[in-house]
Amino acid sequence: MAPQYLDTAEGRRIAYHKTEGQGPCVVFLGGLKSDMEGTKALFLEDWAKARGQAFLRFDYSGHGESSGQFEEGCIGDWHADTLAAVDALTEGDIVPVGSSMGGWQALLLAKARAARIKGMVTIAAAPDFTEDGYWANFSAAQKAELDRHGRVELPSDYMEPYVVTKRMVENGRQNLVLRSNLILPFPVRCLQGTADTAVSTETALRLLDHATCEDMQLTLVKDADHRFSDEACLALIEKAVEEVCCGNAN
Repeated sequence: MAPQYLDTAEGRRIAYHKTEGQGPCVVFLGGLKSDMEGTKALFLEDWAKARGQAFLRFDYSGHGESSGQFEEGCIGDWHADTLAAVDALTEGDIVPVGSSMGGWQALLLAKARAARIKGMVTIAAAPDFTEDGYWANFSAAQKAELDRHGRVELPSDYMEPYVVTKRMVENGRQNLVLRSNLILPFPVRCLQGTADTAVSTETALRLLDHATCEDMQLTLVKDADHRFSDEACLALIEKAVEEVCCGNAN
Protein backbone atom coordinates (compact mmCIF):
# COMPACT_ATOMS: atom_id res chain seq x y z
CA MET A 1 0.00 0.00 0.00
CA ALA A 2 1.15 3.52 -0.77
CA PRO A 3 1.84 5.68 2.28
CA GLN A 4 -0.10 8.73 3.29
CA TYR A 5 1.71 12.02 3.87
CA LEU A 6 1.72 14.65 6.59
CA ASP A 7 2.98 18.16 5.84
CA THR A 8 4.67 19.65 8.89
CA ALA A 9 5.02 23.22 10.09
CA GLU A 10 8.73 23.02 9.22
CA GLY A 11 7.87 22.35 5.57
CA ARG A 12 8.74 18.67 5.60
CA ARG A 13 6.59 15.90 4.12
CA ILE A 14 6.36 12.84 6.38
CA ALA A 15 5.30 9.49 4.93
CA TYR A 16 3.28 7.25 7.23
CA HIS A 17 0.97 4.26 7.57
CA LYS A 18 -1.77 4.38 10.20
CA THR A 19 -3.81 1.40 11.38
CA GLU A 20 -7.06 2.37 13.07
CA GLY A 21 -8.08 0.52 16.21
CA GLN A 22 -8.45 0.67 19.95
CA GLY A 23 -6.05 2.62 22.09
CA PRO A 24 -3.43 3.10 23.18
CA CYS A 25 -1.88 3.76 19.78
CA VAL A 26 1.45 1.98 19.38
CA VAL A 27 3.92 4.31 17.63
CA PHE A 28 7.00 2.74 16.07
CA LEU A 29 10.08 4.96 16.05
CA GLY A 30 12.76 3.62 13.75
CA GLY A 31 16.52 3.85 13.86
CA LEU A 32 19.09 5.99 12.10
CA LYS A 33 18.89 5.57 8.32
CA SER A 34 16.23 2.91 8.82
CA ASP A 35 12.66 3.22 7.55
CA MET A 36 9.13 2.15 8.33
CA GLU A 37 9.39 -0.93 6.09
CA GLY A 38 11.72 -2.78 8.47
CA THR A 39 11.03 -6.17 10.00
CA LYS A 40 10.12 -4.89 13.47
CA ALA A 41 7.77 -2.18 12.20
CA LEU A 42 5.88 -4.54 9.91
CA PHE A 43 5.76 -7.26 12.57
CA LEU A 44 4.16 -4.83 15.03
CA GLU A 45 1.73 -3.61 12.40
CA ASP A 46 0.55 -7.18 11.77
CA TRP A 47 0.29 -7.73 15.53
CA ALA A 48 -1.78 -4.56 15.91
CA LYS A 49 -4.11 -5.45 13.05
CA ALA A 50 -4.74 -8.89 14.54
CA ARG A 51 -5.66 -7.30 17.88
CA GLY A 52 -7.61 -4.35 16.51
CA GLN A 53 -4.97 -2.07 18.07
CA ALA A 54 -4.20 1.40 16.75
CA PHE A 55 -0.72 1.59 15.23
CA LEU A 56 1.42 4.22 13.52
CA ARG A 57 4.69 3.89 11.65
CA PHE A 58 6.37 6.72 9.75
CA ASP A 59 9.62 7.84 8.16
CA TYR A 60 11.58 10.74 9.61
CA SER A 61 12.60 13.41 7.11
CA GLY A 62 15.58 12.25 5.07
CA HIS A 63 14.52 8.63 5.64
CA GLY A 64 12.49 6.23 3.54
CA GLU A 65 9.69 7.88 1.58
CA SER A 66 9.66 11.19 3.46
CA SER A 67 11.09 14.39 2.00
CA GLY A 68 14.61 15.68 2.52
CA GLN A 69 18.15 14.34 2.47
CA PHE A 70 19.60 12.34 5.36
CA GLU A 71 22.76 14.45 5.56
CA GLU A 72 20.65 17.57 6.12
CA GLY A 73 18.90 16.16 9.21
CA CYS A 74 19.68 15.93 12.91
CA ILE A 75 18.20 14.64 16.16
CA GLY A 76 16.16 17.80 16.72
CA ASP A 77 14.64 17.64 13.23
CA TRP A 78 13.59 14.03 13.75
CA HIS A 79 12.19 14.92 17.17
CA ALA A 80 10.09 17.63 15.51
CA ASP A 81 8.92 15.07 12.94
CA THR A 82 7.96 12.69 15.75
CA LEU A 83 6.00 15.37 17.59
CA ALA A 84 4.23 16.39 14.37
CA ALA A 85 3.22 12.80 13.61
CA VAL A 86 2.08 12.03 17.16
CA ASP A 87 0.14 15.28 17.54
CA ALA A 88 -1.57 15.16 14.15
CA LEU A 89 -2.14 11.44 13.68
CA THR A 90 -2.89 10.03 17.15
CA GLU A 91 -5.32 10.76 19.97
CA GLY A 92 -5.27 9.79 23.62
CA ASP A 93 -2.75 7.38 25.09
CA ILE A 94 0.24 6.22 23.07
CA VAL A 95 2.92 3.55 23.49
CA PRO A 96 6.17 4.52 21.75
CA VAL A 97 8.36 1.63 20.61
CA GLY A 98 11.79 3.04 19.86
CA SER A 99 14.51 1.10 18.06
CA SER A 100 18.13 2.30 18.30
CA MET A 101 18.05 6.04 17.51
CA GLY A 102 14.28 5.67 17.87
CA GLY A 103 14.92 4.86 21.53
CA TRP A 104 16.46 8.32 21.91
CA GLN A 105 13.47 9.76 20.09
CA ALA A 106 11.12 7.91 22.45
CA LEU A 107 12.90 9.45 25.45
CA LEU A 108 12.69 12.93 23.91
CA LEU A 109 9.00 12.29 23.29
CA ALA A 110 8.63 11.36 26.96
CA LYS A 111 10.03 14.75 27.93
CA ALA A 112 7.63 16.54 25.59
CA ARG A 113 4.44 14.46 25.89
CA ALA A 114 4.74 12.45 29.12
CA ALA A 115 1.04 12.84 29.96
CA ARG A 116 0.07 10.97 26.79
CA ILE A 117 2.40 8.00 27.21
CA LYS A 118 0.90 4.87 28.77
CA GLY A 119 4.09 2.87 28.48
CA MET A 120 7.28 2.60 26.46
CA VAL A 121 9.39 -0.12 24.86
CA THR A 122 12.96 0.44 23.68
CA ILE A 123 14.99 -1.92 21.51
CA ALA A 124 18.76 -1.37 21.58
CA ALA A 125 18.10 2.24 22.59
CA ALA A 126 20.88 4.64 21.61
CA PRO A 127 20.39 7.83 23.65
CA ASP A 128 23.09 10.52 23.26
CA PHE A 129 24.97 8.49 20.63
CA THR A 130 26.11 11.59 18.70
CA GLU A 131 28.10 12.62 21.79
CA ASP A 132 29.04 9.29 23.39
CA GLY A 133 29.37 7.26 20.21
CA TYR A 134 30.52 9.71 17.54
CA TRP A 135 32.27 12.64 19.19
CA ALA A 136 33.83 10.70 22.07
CA ASN A 137 35.41 8.22 19.66
CA PHE A 138 36.47 10.58 16.89
CA SER A 139 40.21 10.87 16.40
CA ALA A 140 41.83 14.29 16.47
CA ALA A 141 41.98 14.11 12.66
CA GLN A 142 38.25 13.36 12.41
CA LYS A 143 37.38 16.21 14.76
CA ALA A 144 39.54 18.55 12.69
CA GLU A 145 37.86 17.32 9.48
CA LEU A 146 34.42 17.86 11.01
CA ASP A 147 35.37 21.39 12.04
CA ARG A 148 37.02 22.21 8.72
CA HIS A 149 34.60 20.60 6.28
CA GLY A 150 31.45 20.27 8.40
CA ARG A 151 31.23 16.53 7.82
CA VAL A 152 33.03 13.23 8.22
CA GLU A 153 32.24 9.82 6.70
CA LEU A 154 31.95 6.75 8.91
CA PRO A 155 31.72 3.03 8.07
CA SER A 156 28.92 0.88 9.47
CA ASP A 157 28.45 -2.81 10.18
CA TYR A 158 24.77 -2.56 9.23
CA MET A 159 24.61 -0.20 6.22
CA GLU A 160 26.74 1.65 3.69
CA PRO A 161 29.12 4.30 5.05
CA TYR A 162 27.28 7.39 6.14
CA VAL A 163 28.03 11.02 6.71
CA VAL A 164 28.08 12.61 10.17
CA THR A 165 27.72 16.37 9.97
CA LYS A 166 28.86 19.07 12.35
CA ARG A 167 25.21 20.09 12.66
CA MET A 168 24.22 16.58 13.78
CA VAL A 169 26.85 16.58 16.53
CA GLU A 170 26.11 20.11 17.72
CA ASN A 171 22.34 19.62 17.61
CA GLY A 172 22.72 16.30 19.39
CA ARG A 173 24.27 18.19 22.32
CA GLN A 174 21.09 20.23 22.60
CA ASN A 175 19.00 17.06 22.90
CA LEU A 176 21.00 14.88 25.32
CA VAL A 177 18.87 12.89 27.79
CA LEU A 178 21.47 11.19 30.00
CA ARG A 179 22.95 14.38 31.46
CA SER A 180 19.88 15.71 33.26
CA ASN A 181 16.80 14.37 35.05
CA LEU A 182 14.95 11.79 32.98
CA ILE A 183 11.59 11.10 34.57
CA LEU A 184 9.55 8.29 33.02
CA PRO A 185 6.22 8.12 34.89
CA PHE A 186 4.99 4.97 33.13
CA PRO A 187 6.11 1.35 32.65
CA VAL A 188 9.22 0.95 30.49
CA ARG A 189 10.59 -2.24 28.96
CA CYS A 190 14.11 -2.13 27.50
CA LEU A 191 15.42 -4.90 25.24
CA GLN A 192 19.11 -5.31 24.38
CA GLY A 193 21.23 -7.94 22.65
CA THR A 194 24.60 -8.83 24.10
CA ALA A 195 26.14 -9.25 20.62
CA ASP A 196 25.08 -5.74 19.53
CA THR A 197 28.12 -4.00 18.01
CA ALA A 198 26.30 -0.71 17.43
CA VAL A 199 24.88 -0.12 20.93
CA SER A 200 26.64 -1.57 23.95
CA THR A 201 25.14 -3.33 26.93
CA GLU A 202 26.77 -0.58 28.98
CA THR A 203 24.53 1.97 27.26
CA ALA A 204 21.44 -0.02 28.25
CA LEU A 205 22.64 -0.27 31.85
CA ARG A 206 23.43 3.44 31.92
CA LEU A 207 19.89 4.29 30.80
CA LEU A 208 18.42 1.92 33.39
CA ASP A 209 20.51 3.50 36.14
CA HIS A 210 19.93 7.09 35.05
CA ALA A 211 16.15 7.17 34.53
CA THR A 212 13.68 7.81 37.33
CA CYS A 213 10.97 5.20 36.81
CA GLU A 214 8.94 3.03 39.20
CA ASP A 215 8.53 0.18 36.70
CA MET A 216 11.51 -0.16 34.38
CA GLN A 217 12.94 -3.49 33.30
CA LEU A 218 15.91 -4.36 31.10
CA THR A 219 16.03 -7.70 29.28
CA LEU A 220 19.43 -8.79 27.96
CA VAL A 221 19.34 -11.39 25.20
CA LYS A 222 22.49 -13.45 24.82
CA ASP A 223 24.00 -13.34 21.32
CA ALA A 224 21.24 -11.11 19.85
CA ASP A 225 22.63 -8.43 17.53
CA HIS A 226 21.55 -4.88 16.79
CA ARG A 227 18.82 -5.90 14.37
CA PHE A 228 17.00 -7.75 17.16
CA SER A 229 14.57 -9.15 14.62
CA ASP A 230 14.79 -12.94 14.61
CA GLU A 231 11.75 -14.95 15.70
CA ALA A 232 12.74 -15.09 19.37
CA CYS A 233 13.49 -11.37 19.55
CA LEU A 234 10.23 -10.45 17.83
CA ALA A 235 8.38 -12.56 20.40
CA LEU A 236 10.08 -10.60 23.19
CA ILE A 237 9.09 -7.32 21.55
CA GLU A 238 5.48 -8.50 21.30
CA LYS A 239 5.46 -9.53 24.96
CA ALA A 240 6.91 -6.21 26.09
CA VAL A 241 4.44 -4.15 24.06
CA GLU A 242 1.52 -6.21 25.31
CA GLU A 243 2.64 -5.68 28.91
CA VAL A 244 2.70 -1.92 28.70
CA CYS A 245 -0.34 -1.67 26.40
CA CYS A 246 -2.66 -3.85 28.41
CA GLY A 247 -1.73 -2.70 31.87
CA ASN A 248 -0.12 -6.04 32.76
CA ALA A 249 3.16 -4.40 33.74
CA ASN A 250 4.14 -4.88 37.35
